[in-house]
Amino acid sequence: MTSEPCPQAIDETKGCVYLGVLSDLADGPFSALGKSIDDGQQAFWRQVNESGGIGGYEIDITTYAKNTGYDPQRHRAEYKRIEPHVLALAMSLGTSQTVSVLPEMEADGVVTGAGTLWSGWQYGATDRNLVMDYGYSYCEEAMLGLDWFSSEHYLPSGIGIVAFRGHYGGDYAAGTLRWAAANGIPVTTRFDTGPNNEVGNQDAPVAAIMATQPDVVVLATGPSETAEIIGKLVAAGYQGRFLGSTPTWNRALLQSAVAEPITTLYNYTSPYDGWDGTSQGAAKARAASPQEPSNWGYNLGWASSYPVQALLTRAAEQGTLNRAALRRAMIGLTASSEGMAPDREYGVDPDPKNERAVISVPDPSAPLGSRTVASWYRGGTLERITFDGPCARL
Repeated sequence: MTSEPCPQAIDETKGCVYLGVLSDLADGPFSALGKSIDDGQQAFWRQVNESGGIGGYEIDITTYAKNTGYDPQRHRAEYKRIEPHVLALAMSLGTSQTVSVLPEMEADGVVTGAGTLWSGWQYGATDRNLVMDYGYSYCEEAMLGLDWFSSEHYLPSGIGIVAFRGHYGGDYAAGTLRWAAANGIPVTTRFDTGPNNEVGNQDAPVAAIMATQPDVVVLATGPSETAEIIGKLVAAGYQGRFLGSTPTWNRALLQSAVAEPITTLYNYTSPYDGWDGTSQGAAKARAASPQEPSNWGYNLGWASSYPVQALLTRAAEQGTLNRAALRRAMIGLTASSEGMAPDREYGVDPDPKNERAVISVPDPSAPLGSRTVASWYRGGTLERITFDGPCARL
């Protein structure tokens, strides 16, 4: 925090609060999503500053925005570089990446907005009350998505899971396994894979799926891996459908060689209203963008900024803006995204029965290349599951 104005100040009589961003902005498997999320966050905070800022300050999230390439080691290195200069982090993208800096964040008293949906962020015992998660977890996402799939398409006779190793894929896979157990459906294949820049290609999970022939494949991978898996399975004669976690989708898939099966056989889930959403928050996000965003990550960036805004506002109203004040202000804080997702109260374990999902289908004729087919979807399985901690443990 400085008494001097922000570098791109709207009102030069106000001081500046610097927030850091650690994200995949250039060369990692989620760079297209990361850049679009960052665009949404920048638009959100520009709107906050144009509306007068918070507590006599404007907010800067660009000076200390660093590319980590979705690599935990780079994430830690960049965190150490920016930590002395920021009040908090507006975004920390990636579950394993954020886990890698939790000990330093706790020692430094730094809180962050979540660029990750790992279920561990919902529990103070695992996130140390440092990570402002918002929306469902990957674990809950799998259950919501499979409930919708079963009601909209067909009850699966067998499920195949292809997921990245680690907290993201592990959490989604755990949710799938719990859904399958609760609904008496066999999981015929579970294959843990990695990004192509680590494993080269997705031939191994494709072969595993073809060997067991489940009639739905759930995916917790990146967009490139999603396109390869779907394309190779369809080319090999696979007859089932595909359901993807939030990070599996990217508009660029419609320009790929697998555009046709992507549009006819695949759906993806999101915790927030998309570009075509009807909530007040989605309408504000559209109005704040000078042009159509590159992909739907813009709305993720916008929606996930509400909790950090609520935290800064509450601390300022309580009279102090510093790291210790932010940690105090988080307990009992309720964040609202103006209808883009259910409200979230911090300092208490969330009730999974309140979670909902937005279900979308790729559509070349729709804005941003996808169309919402179900909003505020709630299935019945979450009501029958007991949660006592993260689905995928540390």
